Amino acid sequence: MVKVSGPAFSLDASGTIGSTLVFSKWKGRNYIRSHVVPSNPKSGGQVGMRAMFAFLAKAWATLSDANQATWEDRAAQLIASEFNAFMSYNQFRWRNFTAPSKEDPAAVASTPAVVGALSLTLGVRSITVTQAITTANDGWGICIFRSPTGTFTPTFDKLIAVGTISGTDNVVHVDSPLDPGAYYYDTCEFTDDGQLSAETGEETETVV
Repeated sequence: MVKVSGPAFSLDASGTIGSTLVFSKWKGRNYIRSHVVPSNPKSGGQVGMRAMFAFLAKAWATLSDANQATWEDRAAQLIASEFNAFMSYNQFRWRNFTAPSKEDPAAVASTPAVVGALSLTLGVRSITVTQAITTANDGWGICIFRSPTGTFTPTFDKLIAVGTISGTDNVVHVDSPLDPGAYYYDTCEFTDDGQLSAETGEETETVV
């Protein structure tokens, strides 16, 4: 990345030129970088990080003012907004297979939710994953993992979706479209202060 002043003869140029160079701005600084296309935008790691990103982006708006205010110091260090600090640090935590937290720092003192059975329902090129919630406590989300092979260990790159715990409502995710074959699923619950529980227990279904 090259930092520039007045790129492309303008103060705030942005966009791509000839699929080669990208002009943009980061933290108020103009820069130019090479245009890069991911070799596999649907890799496990890409899907897993995007799934957590989507959950966090939606969750920010539901945080209390007190929760959001805890991100001010980190935001000041990054020269960014509280939202960006919340997103970047929790994505970093997830990349290291640590659950996100509503507050900074994570207190790691909340009571995990009590979860019930994990069930699968076969559809047309789809499998509906349903995680029962027995007692919500301080549960914040449910991570849904998928693998093409059985007896697998949940990791950040096997994540396909994150559901929000809302009382004792079931957390439901429709996994689609799917090619014919066997699919194995597992879930983990996490609290609002960054505790990731043990997996619920693996279930499998076959798309025909």
